[in-house]
Amino acid sequence: MIKIYVIKQSNYGVSTPKVKKALAKFLKSRGIVSDTEVDVAIVGENKMLGLAEDYLGEKDVLHNVLTFPASETKTEFISPPDGVIRLGQIVVCYPKAKEEANSEGVMIDDKVIELVNHGALHLLGIHHS
Repeated sequence: MIKIYVIKQSNYGVSTPKVKKALAKFLKSRGIVSDTEVDVAIVGENKMLGLAEDYLGEKDVLHNVLTFPASETKTEFISPPDGVIRLGQIVVCYPKAKEEANSEGVMIDDKVIELVNHGALHLLGIHHS
């Protein structure tokens, strides 16, 4: 079973069930069939700026999505003690996603799902150049 936990402020108009369903489908399409957990956080600009500075050393750089793998080593994925693969956390900046959705003419849920799926690729070890 794939478990997805979504944390967001109530004023961020994102459908949590829609994000969970889309991410579960995306992970299954990538071959994830065992017990897996992923955290998704929908945050504001200040939080995202703080994360970029704290973890990437980037001051005043606003990312639309950041990922934090549960483990940088692959040994955890061979045989987790409780059988649950914890991929990590995907963090989406709601104001940045909303701005991008508006400029692209897409719904905010669709943009957030695009960013969450992109983050999931990173958690699975697939990175862009």
